Amino acid sequence: MTKLVIGNWKMNGRLAKNAALLSELLADPACDAVNVAVAVPAAYLGQVGALLAGRNMGLAAQDVSHFANDGAFTGETSAAMLADVGCRYVLVGHSERRQYFAESATTLTQKLLCCYDAGMLPVYCVGESLADRQAGHPVETVLAQLDEVADALCGRESVLVAYEPVWAIGTGQVATVAQVAEMHEAIRRKLFDIVGGSCNITLLYGGSVKADNVVEIFTLPQVDGALVGGAFLDPLQCKNICHAAAE
Repeated sequence: MTKLVIGNWKMNGRLAKNAALLSELLADPACDAVNVAVAVPAAYLGQVGALLAGRNMGLAAQDVSHFANDGAFTGETSAAMLADVGCRYVLVGHSERRQYFAESATTLTQKLLCCYDAGMLPVYCVGESLADRQAGHPVETVLAQLDEVADALCGRESVLVAYEPVWAIGTGQVATVAQVAEMHEAIRRKLFDIVGGSCNITLLYGGSVKADNVVEIFTLPQVDGALVGGAFLDPLQCKNICHAAAE
């Protein structure tokens, strides 16, 4: 079964490097595919959107304003603006946003609503800290992150959630397959309770995903794809990950 791959560039990129990377990736059919998308900094959405025009690879944003309407919100980027430049997906609630920008449940709920209203599919990110896992309640922590935005997810035709254990992001550590399977099963059961069995639920795993561990991750039936960080900036790793997703 084909897996969904979303690459998160985080705060990386320059015009020339972006063009060179995408030129190499788009020459590979496994990368230029409908099951692949790239989340780029807001400054490069226009450039990357133009490079992806007519291509299969999708465009994603790394964040969105919680303000629904245009107005005096200097520095913000609305969901309507992201849709206008061709975004297919939007990351919401990434642990780095939660950590550095103290995003609240109310803010995250509004962001999800804005994305859905603009016709984009939000990628709601959840995950536990190392302290949460060591304390013995990682599942409860993650399910609470779903509960806090349940009003925005209820009644949707599609819901996309990315599980990224915070202790594995950028550290080189990866959750064991047993830990990933357990968490994804718990997330799916919780989402069934929130959205019902008729909803199209897609669950991604993220957290130091690389070419040398993605195959094992993709063997898990509970995992529908991956949210990839730094490895997506490496053409060879990116290609290998996309090929693994297509198998």
